[in-house]
Amino acid sequence: MRLIKKIFVFPRVIYFFIPIVIISLFFTNLPSSAAEITSIKFIGEVTLPKKLTLQKTEVGGLSGITYDVKNNLYYAISDDRGQKGNTRFYTLKIDLSKGSLQKNGVAVVNVTTLLNGSEEKFPPSQTDTEGIALTNKGTVFISSEGDVGKLINPFIKEFSLSSGKEITTLPIPNKFLPDKNGQQGIRNNLAFESLTITPDEKYLFTATENALIQDGSAAKPKIGSPCRILQYNLLSNQPEQEFLYQTEPVGQFLNLTGKFASGLPDLFALDNQGHLLSLERSFTGLGFAVSLFQVSLEGADDLHRINSLLAVDSKNIKPVQKKLLLDLRTLDVVLDNIEGLTLGPKLPDGERSLILISDNNFNSLQRTKILAFKIKIETPLIRLLRRLLPNLNR
Repeated sequence: MRLIKKIFVFPRVIYFFIPIVIISLFFTNLPSSAAEITSIKFIGEVTLPKKLTLQKTEVGGLSGITYDVKNNLYYAISDDRGQKGNTRFYTLKIDLSKGSLQKNGVAVVNVTTLLNGSEEKFPPSQTDTEGIALTNKGTVFISSEGDVGKLINPFIKEFSLSSGKEITTLPIPNKFLPDKNGQQGIRNNLAFESLTITPDEKYLFTATENALIQDGSAAKPKIGSPCRILQYNLLSNQPEQEFLYQTEPVGQFLNLTGKFASGLPDLFALDNQGHLLSLERSFTGLGFAVSLFQVSLEGADDLHRINSLLAVDSKNIKPVQKKLLLDLRTLDVVLDNIEGLTLGPKLPDGERSLILISDNNFNSLQRTKILAFKIKIETPLIRLLRRLLPNLNR
């Protein structure tokens, strides 16, 4: 009898874990089994010195950033159009080893000049490089907004990380290209600011900062703008789907200059299922408004066959889902022109870091700022286990 009891004691443990295993397999195979950011905490900032130079170039215009986990380095693209130096990106070291960003925690250690397909430097005023994303092949993809006034098309190109030489150019769908009549395509300086690659490196995403001309108006005070997220398949290097991203309306405040700008300057792919982190930035007349959102493409309509949103009933188009994570105006921080974001390394407590960077526009009144955050990322399975096992957090 005792032997029989002993035989049936072990399966009880199995019975406890069987539901967890089943639930785990169920969630793993769901399309929505994605990472979700459940908390975000500010952990420090650094402002680079004015007129900082490296290898005879002025460090500035840093509008996109990407993290190299193998070497614990960051690469930041400059949007200088050749007025201060060649088309280039910088290598940065950002020290988060103490769990926060300390006063002297950022160092600019290298600069890499980009070379075109002829292995020559890009001529002045031919590029407006804004986005950068690292691959595991020792390359970076970089986006340029071009110049609508000069009918210089935007581009997305792949470059060697070490030499800066151009490797590949991705095709841009015609609807994004400006025409001489100003009836279609990107708006000047409101194009491909963002760039990100999924962890499995199957997809690359970029987005227009504001609406295409044929899709609607640019952002105005208290009025958002319908942007397009453009998805590429990196196995074929071809564009595939497009999604509607509506920016938030932001009001101006004591706008004595009359200038107002608002849009979508960067994205970061959190997983392989179409869940992204987005950055929206506005100049409101008296300072900046910056917000972080978690974005899901799940259920959003594919727009790639629609050339003009104004030509269809756009009310029937389902946009991407957005959830506000943080309005940076709630922080005790003087904001600047934040345009780039990337996830960084794990912090000493095991949570992930997030880095934001500002573009100073080579303006003496603005600053290059690096802001650091600690974020908690959870999968649906972890969230379920926390409910089932309350002691999991202890």
